[in-house]
Amino acid sequence: MATEALDTPHREIPKAQTQAIWRTFWILLGITVLEFAIAFMVPTHWHTFKVAVFVGLTIVKAFFIVSEFMHLKGEVKMLMWSILIPLLFVVWLLVALLVEGNSIFESRFFQ
Repeated sequence: MATEALDTPHREIPKAQTQAIWRTFWILLGITVLEFAIAFMVPTHWHTFKVAVFVGLTIVKAFFIVSEFMHLKGEVKMLMWSILIPLLFVVWLLVALLVEGNSIFESRFFQ
């Protein structure tokens, strides 16, 4: 039969983090509304600018979500850099592949 030890310390129950969750919600909602405003208000001939802004705001939202919900905001700076530097290299690789692929495509099909 299970018994409970009488010498277990009773810890205080932490207060709810609802204020932080609502703050996170409003910040993410604001960034999303900004993305929608840019999508519908910026002229279509500024396509490259819109894509760059969308990618930048998406990275900001992703970093904010990771720092809030995965609790990386309070972590050691070296851990954050060990995540951020490989991410920057992957983004650089994607940009380089897109630029080179576009160059090869244009040189083969539009001579």
